[in-house]
Amino acid sequence: MKLISWNVNGLRAVVNKGFYESFDKLNADIFCIQETKMQEGQLDINFDGYKMFLNSAVRKGYSGTAIFTKIVPISVSYGIGIEEHDQEGRVITLEFKDFYLVDCYTPNAQRELTRLDYRMKWEDDFREYLKKLDKIKPVILCGDLNVAHNEIDLKNSKANRGNAGFTDEERNQMTNLLNSGFVDSFRYLYPDKQDSYSWWSYMGKAREKNIGWRIDYFIVSEKIKDKIVDAKIHPEIMGSDHCPVELDMEI
Repeated sequence: MKLISWNVNGLRAVVNKGFYESFDKLNADIFCIQETKMQEGQLDINFDGYKMFLNSAVRKGYSGTAIFTKIVPISVSYGIGIEEHDQEGRVITLEFKDFYLVDCYTPNAQRELTRLDYRMKWEDDFREYLKKLDKIKPVILCGDLNVAHNEIDLKNSKANRGNAGFTDEERNQMTNLLNSGFVDSFRYLYPDKQDSYSWWSYMGKAREKNIGWRIDYFIVSEKIKDKIVDAKIHPEIMGSDHCPVELDMEI
């Protein structure tokens, strides 16, 4: 099974930047999207053989997630069941026979860390949500999790220490999640692989110079880590400041 996750930085914008071609080329069984920045009905988009699920923020043009899947889910849920967190369209959960798939766009701590306290609350509540699912059946979590976990996961770790996405608090929360019975699929296979990033600033030709961050993930339950076949990053695919990431599973 091939799964793709991509923060498209606006679904309506990326359709004019080769999205359809990239979608076909990647040929995923399940294709997860973050930062759709759209409400239902604002874009007529469909792909033969796929069913689409959309979770939009209350605020227009902001946040949002979507999933295109060839495999019909048993059930679908939106959000994590906590009203404080469920206003921004950040989570879609699909239940399949052998696993849960969770598509997530984690809140950004923002410049000056104005949203860091909220981010910490989100992390605690979201982790508990995943743990509850994991007690029922294995979980595959994907999305823009807005954190570079370790120094190897961004180009300029010293210069960015303490900035949003690389604070000790956010990094520790990722460690807490992994210690709760989950595995970072990319680092599980490639623990020492350097210069592998999924997001680049639009400033200073960062992408051209590969001055980036790895903040897009596939995280899986520890109990199914042996079913990971490969984890890939697709920097060659353009259209957003993020690139797609991939997980191949025998499941």
